[in-house]
Amino acid sequence: MKPLLIMTAVLEAGIGIGLLAVPSVVAQLLLGAPLDAPVALTVARVAGAALLALGVACWLAASDAQSRAARGVVSAMVLYNFGAMFVLGAAGLGPRPVGIALWPAVILHAAMTVWCVTSLFRKSANPFSGNPH
Repeated sequence: MKPLLIMTAVLEAGIGIGLLAVPSVVAQLLLGAPLDAPVALTVARVAGAALLALGVACWLAASDAQSRAARGVVSAMVLYNFGAMFVLGAAGLGPRPVGIALWPAVILHAAMTVWCVTSLFRKSANPFSGNPH
């Protein structure tokens, strides 16, 4: 589970920093339109802070990847990745053009969802199995 947590930490922190620093550029890449309204910029920056927090949680959980806390973080990432895949995919199916990064982001979130789920179901990663390590 450690490689998953490290990869997730890097990806989410990177996008989080991008949304905090240049939210309109990230929106342009994903959705094909900049964020013009101040309220949209604020919401995007809050999302950036949340993604940065997820990245930090994943990074810290990677140091004890077999713990229940790490499994909790990966479980939360299943929900996040599935939700992001669904929301971004739905945006891509709408009538408006999308940004160049939208479909790669949907595919990445789908792959991360699968990776998270498979990591949770591996026997060696199960802290409830009774094996000390």
